[in-house]
Amino acid sequence: MKNIAIIGSSGGNLYNLGGKEPHKLLNEIIQQANSAGINVADIVFVGADMSMDKVNSTTQARLITFDNEMVTGNYEILKTTNEKAMKADQQLAQKIINNEIDGIVVMSADPSSINKASLEAAAEKNIPIVGTGGTSMAKIQNIGANILAVSGTTGTTNRTRAISAISSLSKAFGLKYKPVIGSSGSSSTEESGNLKDRISVRGIMMASLPGFIAMSLVLALSKVSFLSEFGEIFNLLINVLPVIVAAIAAKQVSGLDEIGIVSGIVAGALSVQGGIIGGIIGGILAGLLASYMIRKAFDWKIPGTTANLIGGGLAGLIAGLFVYFLIAPIALAGGNAIRDLIEGALALSPALAGLVAGALIWPAILGGVYHAAILPIVLLEMESTGMSFLGAVDMVGLVMVSAGITLANILSPRRKENRSLAIPGFLINIGFGTFVEAAYPFMFSSKYVMGTAILSAAIGGLLVGVLGVFGTAYVPSVIAPGLSNNALGFVIAMLVAMFLSMGLTIISNRFTKEKVND
Repeated sequence: MKNIAIIGSSGGNLYNLGGKEPHKLLNEIIQQANSAGINVADIVFVGADMSMDKVNSTTQARLITFDNEMVTGNYEILKTTNEKAMKADQQLAQKIINNEIDGIVVMSADPSSINKASLEAAAEKNIPIVGTGGTSMAKIQNIGANILAVSGTTGTTNRTRAISAISSLSKAFGLKYKPVIGSSGSSSTEESGNLKDRISVRGIMMASLPGFIAMSLVLALSKVSFLSEFGEIFNLLINVLPVIVAAIAAKQVSGLDEIGIVSGIVAGALSVQGGIIGGIIGGILAGLLASYMIRKAFDWKIPGTTANLIGGGLAGLIAGLFVYFLIAPIALAGGNAIRDLIEGALALSPALAGLVAGALIWPAILGGVYHAAILPIVLLEMESTGMSFLGAVDMVGLVMVSAGITLANILSPRRKENRSLAIPGFLINIGFGTFVEAAYPFMFSSKYVMGTAILSAAIGGLLVGVLGVFGTAYVPSVIAPGLSNNALGFVIAMLVAMFLSMGLTIISNRFTKEKVND
């Protein structure tokens, strides 16, 4: 196995691009090195509490070294930390002379003083060096070191710098390297990677949900007479939604953090005419392209800054233009078709549509279908109006029914210990409009309570349909009616569902108590 060392500091410009979090910077290099089968055998890294461009006599810094794992010293005056770093660097130099180190990753090092011994030893042994820091890398070249790749810091991230460095070293060592992406390090930028794990519409929608809730809140404010100008803000937010989902999609698919986000924003801005479906498609394409293009850029030894410009800008532009010219009309038509289907069902029979939606919503969430199918439809409905028929059914049939079941177990629990279990669930459902899982223990322990949940949700859904309610979930229950088109109708449906589920659960609890006692 090849052994490498990491030397340097939190740097000047580097400080603002990841250097102020040295453990994240170093762990990223270690993670990428492990993927290539390279061992990080030593670290000499000075992490200051400010940019090295602004240091003074009171600047604090700590030395990070390596002894089977990272060892972090205490914050001290920078001068003291530098003196300790020089001693550690001299020890590293001896390892290089003894052929214990095969390569070096440099991050804003000081070849004239602190890191002088190790770099001169590396030049003498002609071991490969890669790194960032324009001034320092130029000085290292001047001492005759074997520089494989030099990268600036502007426009780069911890991950892309690490990928660039390890990509160059693995080639020099003749090792196969698959850059690691994602926080878990479980997937790679290879085209052969498991796309199913990297592309999740459910994950994209869930992460984007706060943007839709913000739009719904603005819509509610626009209904207030003296806040009518919020109507224009609502229209603006509708156009922003595709950008939000595209940025989330590109970040998740590419695993490149800021670079992925930038590519998604560029793609999303060009995908607006395709609605959120267009934004999702554009974001996924941008993420895939960013991941592929940045790997190819490093393969071709393109500097890190340029590689990031390619991955963040060009990938997003290509994906966005593809959606703009080819996909947007189809995506928009698809979204409209789904909304038309719901509107058609409501026009045909509002009561039946609400009854069926309410009756199926618990089986959907218990069967794992809700987040994959229903939530995307809710967001598609909200995209055009800020409100949703299925969103209202969600609040009434899931949140309020769960609140009713937990309230019943507070007032008349089947077992005394159930009361303490039910109280937090009830408060969270009422206060935050989410945590329907609070009803699961009671539903799974009694088929009667399970039937109660489905029946109460069906009746609540029927009322949503009959009263023509459009609203949203994932907001506090007490303010949900204010975000709907029919506040009174929403309140009626919510209260009926909650008290029906509460009453039936109390009856069920007493009935099963009697059976147990018998």
